[in-house]
Amino acid sequence: MIIDVDDTLCLTEEASFHLENEVLTQLGRPPMPRALHLATWGEPLLSAITHRSPGVDVTRFAALFPPAHQRYVASGRLDVIPPENLATLDHLLRQGRTVMLLTSRAEPEVRHLLAPDHALATRVTAAYHQGNTRFRKPDPRVFDELLSETGLKPPQCVYVGDSPGDALAAGGAGIPFIACLQSGVRALHEFDPRHVTAAVDSFPQIPSVIAAL
Repeated sequence: MIIDVDDTLCLTEEASFHLENEVLTQLGRPPMPRALHLATWGEPLLSAITHRSPGVDVTRFAALFPPAHQRYVASGRLDVIPPENLATLDHLLRQGRTVMLLTSRAEPEVRHLLAPDHALATRVTAAYHQGNTRFRKPDPRVFDELLSETGLKPPQCVYVGDSPGDALAAGGAGIPFIACLQSGVRALHEFDPRHVTAAVDSFPQIPSVIAAL
């Protein structure tokens, strides 16, 4: 089982919106509107920020973002995994599933989730991100490293995500896809139905859906 991070395992869009606007304020830039953040959500951050704040100095933004990100993580404002989602991972593990992460985040943005003392340490086997994959979603080749390193075939996997780009990547790779709509950021009609195997309204519904596949 392969899981996306943002607004799938963690509900992070709103917190990320405030975090990025805080960094833009430090740069003397006007805040972006929420609608623009939502419209570009799922894109790699340093690419998306050029649309969210046209003319922004990306190099300065990239330098200011990590310490601000760490403050948000340390204060519990970002990447909080709901207890019911952790319980769902435990349920999947008891069913004999292997759990991995695949995200568009850069390595520094996911490093804290992979720390030995994090709640995911005993639940997640591997994580794939911009630091160890050559391609980015929605390119289906984003799964290349995972499939190569594990020896798994696409039909042996399932990818859970929240965006049409997630579905497009999985579909192109031949991996069944479950759309998780809990965050409310996306609606099912935004997805290409050809790439959606199933949809759930909340993360805890996933084990029963996988069992029925």
